Amino acid sequence: MNGDHTADRRTPLFGRLGLVALALAFVVGVSLVNSVFRGVQVDLTENRLYTLSEGTGKILGKIAEPVHLYLFWSDKATANIPALRTYAGRVREMLEAFAARSDGKLILQVIDPLPFSEEEDRASGFGLRPINAGNSADPIYLGVAGTNSVGDDDIIPFLDPAKEAFLEYDLAKLVYTLANPKKPVIGLLSELPLTAEFNPMARQASQPWVIAEQMRQLFDVRTLDPGLEEIADDIKVLMIVHPKDLSDATLYAIDQFVLRGGRALFFVDPYSEVDRGDPADPSGGRRASNLNRLTGAWGIHMDEAHVVADDRYAMTVGLGADSRPVRHLGVLGIEPADMSPDDIITGSLNLMTFAFPGHITRDQDAPATMQPLVESSELAGLIPVDRLAIMSDPEMLRADFKPTGERYVLAARISGKVPSAFPEGLPAPPGSPPAVPATHLAAATEPVNVVLVADTDLLADQLWVQSQDFFGQRVHTAFANNGDFVINALDNLLGSGDLISIRSRATFQRPFTRVQDLRREAEARFRSAEQRLQTELQETEAKLSELQASRADQGAQILSPEQAAEIERFQARRLQLRKELRQVQRGLDRDIERLGSVLKILNITVVPLFVTAAGLLLVMLRRRAQRRAQDAAGHQR
Repeated sequence: MNGDHTADRRTPLFGRLGLVALALAFVVGVSLVNSVFRGVQVDLTENRLYTLSEGTGKILGKIAEPVHLYLFWSDKATANIPALRTYAGRVREMLEAFAARSDGKLILQVIDPLPFSEEEDRASGFGLRPINAGNSADPIYLGVAGTNSVGDDDIIPFLDPAKEAFLEYDLAKLVYTLANPKKPVIGLLSELPLTAEFNPMARQASQPWVIAEQMRQLFDVRTLDPGLEEIADDIKVLMIVHPKDLSDATLYAIDQFVLRGGRALFFVDPYSEVDRGDPADPSGGRRASNLNRLTGAWGIHMDEAHVVADDRYAMTVGLGADSRPVRHLGVLGIEPADMSPDDIITGSLNLMTFAFPGHITRDQDAPATMQPLVESSELAGLIPVDRLAIMSDPEMLRADFKPTGERYVLAARISGKVPSAFPEGLPAPPGSPPAVPATHLAAATEPVNVVLVADTDLLADQLWVQSQDFFGQRVHTAFANNGDFVINALDNLLGSGDLISIRSRATFQRPFTRVQDLRREAEARFRSAEQRLQTELQETEAKLSELQASRADQGAQILSPEQAAEIERFQARRLQLRKELRQVQRGLDRDIERLGSVLKILNITVVPLFVTAAGLLLVMLRRRAQRRAQDAAGHQR
């Protein structure tokens, strides 16, 4: 018995020594791992967020001359902003990974631009813009500047954490631009006056559209003849706007350009408001354009007979000084909910405006794939183009309008190994055999990359930008992202195959998808109430206007008690409707936030508590099993 008691007294001592030894071994092991595997990272994230894509690796491997990158990061000024510091750390780690993969051709320097320092002057000289955030009184920089061996420079003014999904793409694009400094050539074939043209009536050249000005700042824009029969090899992207009557020879040239790897951006339209039409035709002539002769071979079509109307995205437009503004079913302001968040072209846009857009369809057995970029809402429907020519009042569109519940594609990215629209080669004059050039391609050797947009009006200034003269200079203020869409599309299409392969990565922050579903449901419910109140308010204001006009016609004549009471009743109802409308609009955000908060609390607190409780229960069960085993051993002794 004494031996047993001695063993029992020694066990705790051995246990304490064992724990000390285990702790020392753990410390030594961690130190060895840190020294041996210093700089090694293992990416265990679901979407490999911290692993450079293959396309980025290829871009870095092709750098011929040194490229210098400068990360301007206000380290000291953000001591109390942990979220921004976390993101800045992610940016720095990615840039360091870039430098490590570049074989010494990419030189990175991290700079903290303290206020009133030479470093801050340097950041300002590059064109980087600071922000004010948190409790910091100092401006905060988080931007990247780069230079190459020929003296070119380029910048990312501020790396917005909200655009983290595109971080790798933005950084890779910056490196690619600096490593390939020659200005790329855009071939522009347009039957709308995007560029400045001579006006014989005014005897002077008209102003170019703003989008054309922006394109010329960034690219070498070459205007092409609509009757072309060949596209030069140095044209990197072909932009075609409103092609109405292109010849087969021109279509064949476009076909072969795309099949041999040329990128293209097409704007077509079933009803273009900016098309001046035929002045000799009382109806204005045909305002439609399409490339169905070409894209039809790929299984992609634009409906020529209908335009898309949308009751959710209908914008309020003015009809003149003497008319009240109305919600126009054919003029649409599409919001991010119906723009692709996963494509670099639309991922960061907030608003795109369209006027009488068409819609794009794909055949079930189409050889091409179609990725929607911009869509209508489910409250959309189709209106025959024929009705637009005789429409005098936008309210006429509501007469027979019924949403179909379908979401229509307004813009899309087209890809795939598609066949030629001219399988027998270059079209020949009637009676002559087709001529098949030696370079003829019957199908694409690599997947094509085309962006197709079923609207041309979105390019016009009046639909997205306001311009004014400021001391002889045109100053533009954009109220929609139409210009950004075009530049993003061209920029993306111009990138190398490696750059284009870098698709947006999943964001670091995991969204509460259920909250997003509830938001959509709440918005639908409140928008219905809002629409009902808006309709009643419009009817009330119309009736009130009639009564007041009748009063004016009577001149000084005193109103009858019934008329006065009627006016007073409608005025009171108008005030009540406006109050109810404000309450509905406030209630939307309030209810959505309440629903979201409940779910976030459940995700953040209840789930961890459940896991903790399960862990404690498991520990208790194990201890109970151990005690039972000890008791059983005691009984055996």
